[in-house]
Amino acid sequence: MQDSRVRVAAIDFLNPAPLMWDFEYPPLNASLALRYKIERMFPSECATRLAEGTADIGLIPIASLATTPGLRILPGCTIASKGKVRSLLLVRRANQPLATIRSVAADTASRTTVAYARILFHKWGNPAVPFLPHAADLDSMLEKADAAIVIGDPALLALEERSNRFERTGEELVYHDLAWEWRTLTGLPFVSAVWGAAHGSLLDESMHFDFIQSRIHGMENIDALVAECSKKFPIPEATIRNYLTTNIHYVLDDECLEGMSGFFRMAAETGVLPAYSFSSEALAAR
Repeated sequence: MQDSRVRVAAIDFLNPAPLMWDFEYPPLNASLALRYKIERMFPSECATRLAEGTADIGLIPIASLATTPGLRILPGCTIASKGKVRSLLLVRRANQPLATIRSVAADTASRTTVAYARILFHKWGNPAVPFLPHAADLDSMLEKADAAIVIGDPALLALEERSNRFERTGEELVYHDLAWEWRTLTGLPFVSAVWGAAHGSLLDESMHFDFIQSRIHGMENIDALVAECSKKFPIPEATIRNYLTTNIHYVLDDECLEGMSGFFRMAAETGVLPAYSFSSEALAAR
């Protein structure tokens, strides 16, 4: 018998944990499992699934809105940062300024972070630096390139291992928090991902409600999330709590919509992405 559930491509990182609460924990997970089929993957894969038509809803990197026609945004939820985020890093050798970096190894899990980084390199006076796709392993990335972009859980772990790595290698590195760099240079929040819907997917208000309520309930259950996540990651509970409550911003508010508009404008101006006329009209509820 054909599975008629809504196919959801979710991100397999720590940062969307509050968004997924109702889909994973009682009392609503059992009833939602009858309506939604959740699959977990890297952010870049979520966008591919929507483009291929093998998912109906996905937590997509916002850059994919400019490259995949017809995607709509579910209102209310995002993964963003209005300050330091910890999990989006550009790592370079301390003796090599940003303007002289010759190559950047870029985490293959990322699309949007690489687009933000390309814009930043324009502002840093190094617009032509090549980005080389690479698996998220900081040591091997820095063997292949002058700098590395690491996102998500590998970035969090890289920060935790920072002192250990210096003791092991003696190499002094600079860890740039890309969300903070973006905020400092532009004054805008760094918006990473939104719930997107594929062209032709049937959406209704109850679906919007399910995802927004899951976000609300997730933030109401931070203590439980922190306790659960600390079992899976070798990161102190206090760091996880701060990450989920302070570093990451989960509400797709007016400031985040303004941040998205600014990102798409600058991405087009620098040739990083095709021109994309973003406005709140892109929200699926409109």
